[in-house]
Amino acid sequence: MPAPVTPDRKSYHHGNLRQALVEATADLVQEQGPQAFTLTEAARRAGVSPAAPYRHFKGRDDLLEEVARQGFIEFAARLEAAFDGGRPRPLTAFLRMGQTYLDFAAERPGYYMAMFESGISVVGNVDLAAASARAQGVLVTAAEAMAARLPEDRRPPARMVANHIWALSHGVVELFGRGKPGCRSPVEPSEMLESGALIYLRGLGLIQD
Repeated sequence: MPAPVTPDRKSYHHGNLRQALVEATADLVQEQGPQAFTLTEAARRAGVSPAAPYRHFKGRDDLLEEVARQGFIEFAARLEAAFDGGRPRPLTAFLRMGQTYLDFAAERPGYYMAMFESGISVVGNVDLAAASARAQGVLVTAAEAMAARLPEDRRPPARMVANHIWALSHGVVELFGRGKPGCRSPVEPSEMLESGALIYLRGLGLIQD
């Protein structure tokens, strides 16, 4: 009878221990929240010894930051694809990004929570900060496209618009995008986000009636 495969040998046989730990952590964050998971449990979920994570990460926060970094990279790529250069027109593309935001939060909850709800310092990690900035940059570009038809002296600061829309999107996710449909509002989260964004953009003069 062959000897049983130890957790470490099994993980290395499958190739990428670092990524296995990231994915295990994302699952744990989804199940338990970003404050509850431990390195020991992440190691167990990945099928390795409790000491194995320290070969790749300094500690718990370092692993959580990597989950967030990978989340931001995917998030930014999805936003870029949704905006699609502002086609067929900036407003349509802008609203399409809102749905993409909600879809990402629903489909990748562990990564989303690591990115926005874990309390990690984005600015303290150069790679994480760059990934976050890329995602924000897509919103800034979209805001600039929305304002392009206005005279320069009437254009609102693009970064301000991006941050406000980001905050609105996050608020919809937190308050209305979780739990059973209709548990807090009969209005779908996507409809709530779109109507809120339209009211905001109209108030700034970025869209016409």
